[in-house]
Amino acid sequence: MKGFVAALIALGITGSGSAPTLPNSALAVWRDGGWHRWWRSSAAPVRWAAPDPTLTGALAWRPVADGVAWAELRLAGSGEAWRTRAIVARLDPTRVRLRLDTAFAKDSRRAAWSLASAPAEALFAANAGQFLYTLPWGWVVLDGRQFLAPGRGPLATAFIVDSSGAIRWAPADALAHPGTRRGVAAAFQSYPTLLEDDGTIPPPLRAPGPHVNLGHRDARLAIGQTRDGILLVALTRFDAAGDALGQVPFGLTTPEMAALMGALGARDAVMLDGGISAQMQIGQGPSRVRWPGLRKVPLALIAEPR
Repeated sequence: MKGFVAALIALGITGSGSAPTLPNSALAVWRDGGWHRWWRSSAAPVRWAAPDPTLTGALAWRPVADGVAWAELRLAGSGEAWRTRAIVARLDPTRVRLRLDTAFAKDSRRAAWSLASAPAEALFAANAGQFLYTLPWGWVVLDGRQFLAPGRGPLATAFIVDSSGAIRWAPADALAHPGTRRGVAAAFQSYPTLLEDDGTIPPPLRAPGPHVNLGHRDARLAIGQTRDGILLVALTRFDAAGDALGQVPFGLTTPEMAALMGALGARDAVMLDGGISAQMQIGQGPSRVRWPGLRKVPLALIAEPR
């Protein structure tokens, strides 16, 4: 333990100094037999124009199907995030079919979706959006029909799958325009936005304010898209004791999660419901791997073979 703490101090992950605008923190990744720092709050970029090679060099992609692969990262951070594992799914929308799935208890509107609800043909599944009580928050379109009306918020983003299978991203105010909602096969809203305008960190994630608690740590789940159209879904798990405590809701802050998505190469990204709701499945049959959540949710994103 002492040796590891000393390594964190050497990386600048602990200790004091002049207070940055963001809560003081840093992130390192394990690769080549040691910890390598790739982000710190005191020098956080305003925009991610390209992936960070220090981070992406630690990825070893494991293909599970045409258009689907996954990899893991070992991260060292501050406080509760001193040991964090990030699982990253890579989905090619031109090779898989994306749709939304729902599940509710028969005797009520109580949310009932979990990984056990995922269909056998699913190549990928994860909880989608945020939820309010028992229903998803904000705009939801299922099979081309609006299920819930758009929500409003300064950091809300809509994830849209059009009738051709292409992905679009839209801020909340854009949903008032009929053209944005035309030809939509599936859509959901979530918050907070992590990356916008080709990799830019939204201003509320760069300095303390009323919209986001920038110091709060939790298990995280986020979805983003690279400049070449690939979808990235990142799930974090507490990693101090392996899988035994993986579902403990400790992890990254919102600015750190924005940094992770930007460093992975995303140009657009939004947070999904994390904490004990966060859950993800990759692959089918014997090769299937799962990271379950502790709470059932109302909405999920599914990827199936085309």
